Amino acid sequence: MAEITSNTVLRARREEIELQTADGLTLVGELALPAGRDPKATLVTLHPLPTAGGFMDSHVLRKASNRLPELADLAVLRFNTRGTKSPRGTSDGAFGEGIEERFDVEAAMRFVAERGLPNPWLVGWSFGTELALKYGLEYPIRGAILLSPPLHRATPEEVATWQPASPTLVALIPELDDFLRPAEAAERFASVPRARIVAVEGGRHLWVGEKQVRRVLDEIVETVGTAETPLPTEVADERLATVPPAA
Repeated sequence: MAEITSNTVLRARREEIELQTADGLTLVGELALPAGRDPKATLVTLHPLPTAGGFMDSHVLRKASNRLPELADLAVLRFNTRGTKSPRGTSDGAFGEGIEERFDVEAAMRFVAERGLPNPWLVGWSFGTELALKYGLEYPIRGAILLSPPLHRATPEEVATWQPASPTLVALIPELDDFLRPAEAAERFASVPRARIVAVEGGRHLWVGEKQVRRVLDEIVETVGTAETPLPTEVADERLATVPPAA
């Protein structure tokens, strides 16, 4: 048995992909699928603020891709929004303040539809939660999972549109967040009383440390419902990736 640590990469079918936006840009990304079987659901991940260092490899999203195809039968799509650079490459364009990124979300959801990936969920982190809240309801998603939503760009009116909608809405709010803590989050999401607000004791905006990462991944999988939680902390050696993904 091997312990799952921050550097663990479990087996998956990994493919470098490109997304084409309606305004003519190419975005780079990766699709990770369960090895030897079809996914039960799909996570479309939206990364933190690129002007503050966020990208498709931001650690929670990378660890979701490294673990959840094997542990929870999930497809995990990660990509760099416009103008964002990572080891995978640099997406065309320039940061659009969450406005032009509407085209990036559309490109990702069109890719999901064209590939026939099942039961899509948006998983946004920080800036990515703003994109999920602003544009997610334009697509046939099962729900949105918000990690550390700052609610800087999503307006109260945009948040309120989630109340009559059918997709699930879950927000993980760190107790010690730099931007939005649980008490304020309860007020800011009051227009969506059906939303599930999860206050994470000891949590911080960046979810640093294996304990916090495991809490986030458990909450994602519990919400999506494709595997039992808590997820295992050890796996048989044969479930490890034989060739780690490129750095």
